[in-house]
Amino acid sequence: MKRSYGFAVAAALVMALAIGWVAGRAPWSEKEVPVTEAATSSAPKILYYRNPMGLPDTSPVPKKDSMGMDYVPVYEGGDAPAASGTVVVSPEKVQRLGVRTEPVRARRLAPQIKASATIEVDETRQYEIAPKFEGWVERLFANQTGMLVKRGQALLEVYSPDLLAAQEEFHIAESAAQALQTADPESAATMRQLRDAARSRLRNWDISGSQLSQLGGSESAGNLLITSPANAVIVDKPIVQGARFAPGETILRLADLSTVWLIADVPASIATNVAIGQQAIFQSPTLPGRTFEGRVAFIQPMFAMQTRTLGVRIEMPNDDGSLRPGLFGDVTITQDEAESVLVVPRTAVLDSGERQIAFVELAEGRYEPREVEIGERAGALLEIRRGLAEGERVVTSANFLIDAESNLQSALEGFSAHKNHASTGSSATPAAVESSGAASSHPTEATKPDAQNDSPPDSPPEADHRNHSPADPHANHNQHEGAH
Repeated sequence: MKRSYGFAVAAALVMALAIGWVAGRAPWSEKEVPVTEAATSSAPKILYYRNPMGLPDTSPVPKKDSMGMDYVPVYEGGDAPAASGTVVVSPEKVQRLGVRTEPVRARRLAPQIKASATIEVDETRQYEIAPKFEGWVERLFANQTGMLVKRGQALLEVYSPDLLAAQEEFHIAESAAQALQTADPESAATMRQLRDAARSRLRNWDISGSQLSQLGGSESAGNLLITSPANAVIVDKPIVQGARFAPGETILRLADLSTVWLIADVPASIATNVAIGQQAIFQSPTLPGRTFEGRVAFIQPMFAMQTRTLGVRIEMPNDDGSLRPGLFGDVTITQDEAESVLVVPRTAVLDSGERQIAFVELAEGRYEPREVEIGERAGALLEIRRGLAEGERVVTSANFLIDAESNLQSALEGFSAHKNHASTGSSATPAAVESSGAASSHPTEATKPDAQNDSPPDSPPEADHRNHSPADPHANHNQHEGAH
């Protein structure tokens, strides 16, 4: 009975030692408590709430100001940690940088197309003085290029032998027809036919009835006075007084500048937005402070291969003559108003070429960079197709500095993450070594004989096994007897 009691006590002691040893090596026994306490203690504590506009007004509980803005919490040790990607700027730095924000609004846009343009002569208002008969310039009244002439004003007087012959033939046939009217009606009819043939030849030379009546005087026989067909400007004068001219040769070239053409070179990328009838406004540095309005009248059917532009013709009234051919400037073509869309100032979007970024104000001093998709442009406004919602406030000034602050914070966060990772890896090394040592000891125990493998893996040292081994019960019995 005493032997069995002794065996039971020894077995209980061995079991207690094994359980204590295993529990002491468990990773959750001593290491979880400090981590939990650290996580709990890292939560920021709110001290009070301050006025969002910087007024000297605080509150111990959350509240709103007179404009409906939430009071900003003030944390112990500074602001609360921001969400990943959020840029945090102190109120003092916001004031120093001059950060301004504007809300995203929905409105109708009237997109504008800007292009370079040049004033040219209206091709439908050009005139050439080119007589259809041979002759000489007797007197040249329009003797200066750029001279302004009015309709019906004398330009030059010409002399032509062909004109003289046709004139004499006309007058002779006219006189003979009148003389033979009563004496010989048949001959009179023949003379009238010759008279009409001479008149037709003169009319084919563009000699009007009034000019034909002027050819009756003997002093001006063979001479013709040519007048201006419209209020125009002499744009070319290739002949001088006394010069000879051939039939069809240009003597003078005139242009009516009361209406001019504005030829705009619209880039191919936006040429599809131009339509006939759209309003156009022309400005030139030569005429500072003045604007001229017109309408799109014609669009060229082909692009210019050298410049990759499309020619657009705009008719511009030029009553005072300020728009001179060759004048260069910029034209703005306004499209028809489209449907209501979300718009922001153009300064609110940072365009890197690959993507467009806008900074959204989440709270005072907290800005979130957000990728957006832009659409049409209308003056200082920009259409937003994706990425923003109506009512959100976006940064319109100093956003380049906020972008630089964002890049700096991202670099610091990356550096901190790398440092924490390095420190975590070095602290885990002893545990890994200990685990590898424990793992290497298990195969050694597995190679022991089966009699030893029956013992638990966390058994006490071999001396204890030898002292309590039942392999020699007689020896143990003799030792107990000797003790008694």
